[in-house]
Amino acid sequence: MSELIAPVATRAREASTVLALATRATKDAALEAMAAALLAGTEEILAANAADIDSATASGTPEHMIDRLRLDAGRVAAMAQGMREVAALPDPVGTVLRGSTLANGLELRQVSVPFGVVGVIYEARPNVTADAAGICLKSGNAVLLRGSSSALRSNTAIVEVLRAAAVSAGLPADVVALVPGDGHDAVKELMRARGLVDVLIPRGGAGLIRSVVEESTVPVIETGVGNCHVYVDADADLEMALAVVLNSKTHRTSVCNAAESLLVHQAVAAEFVPRVVAALQAADVTIHGDDMFAAHPGVIPATEEDWDTEYLSLDISARVVADLNGAISHIRAHTSGHTEAIVTGSQAAARRFTAEVDAAAVMVNASTRFTDGGEFGFGAEIGISTQKLHARGPLGLPEMTSSKYVVTGDGHVR
Repeated sequence: MSELIAPVATRAREASTVLALATRATKDAALEAMAAALLAGTEEILAANAADIDSATASGTPEHMIDRLRLDAGRVAAMAQGMREVAALPDPVGTVLRGSTLANGLELRQVSVPFGVVGVIYEARPNVTADAAGICLKSGNAVLLRGSSSALRSNTAIVEVLRAAAVSAGLPADVVALVPGDGHDAVKELMRARGLVDVLIPRGGAGLIRSVVEESTVPVIETGVGNCHVYVDADADLEMALAVVLNSKTHRTSVCNAAESLLVHQAVAAEFVPRVVAALQAADVTIHGDDMFAAHPGVIPATEEDWDTEYLSLDISARVVADLNGAISHIRAHTSGHTEAIVTGSQAAARRFTAEVDAAAVMVNASTRFTDGGEFGFGAEIGISTQKLHARGPLGLPEMTSSKYVVTGDGHVR
């Protein structure tokens, strides 16, 4: 390993041993100090972010990516509030997950423990810097942060604030650190820092995630892209369906829990399709539809590629399906395993959908936008895991721990 990554990773490893033994009171005090420091440093953070926005705009970055990059006073305040919400949550470290006394008298306990050093590789969104730092600190992990070069000034300003706050609370500054360098070589070195980094979490587009999963020698918790579907069933309340579709698609388009595909049961298509087309187009959404949708002016005929596309923009693919079986088959063929939603008044249809659709989150009569650690009451999140080992769904505090077995005997020998 080069001199670029080894020193910062070694310091993070040393800091992690201190943090792993810190009391909840110490960790919560550090989180409160970080929240206050973010608010106090808002002006400096926004100045750094403005410089990043200017550079991104000048380089022709798409608007949905600039939205992810942009901070304002409200978003900084939300970052601080996330820190406070994490501080208020129970400490996940030291929880006895199970315990028993074995037949031979040995006392067995499985106890939650920190991973140690967590590396987070992410794109654009500087709020992830604070979210990841807060979650990792509360769960007893030092964190190495590698954001995109487009957010380097913003991330540097945020991390400087967080490191100073950690020291003020009696913890090492290196419980939070940025990975140095602004090229791909540093990222590759981080992915190969096995022995210094315990877990890597990629958060971003499909290309970034695939690269980390395929190239890393450090174990990876895979977060996924969000090709999320909303299925409007034959027994749906169509007013409810309209509200769920619009919220899922338009509430915020550049996030992974935004809906990208709409499926409509043929029994309600004649009534619902014209209504949803009008409503989506009024919200400036471009519809990529099948023949029934494309019969309406302004709808673009869908290609096979559309069914698998995470647009992250004001676009949605749309199709009429024959029945619930058709909806489930389409989702199985095209889902990214993130969030899938059904709008229905039928309990039987809801039960089948939740049982047969394989995703990290399945919504019944609710927007896909609720798949979020904050909305689930977990506090801030690091990402949404779409894998099945070891965590799935929003990565909150419990998901950021491992476990060890503590066995207590009285001179037992085997």
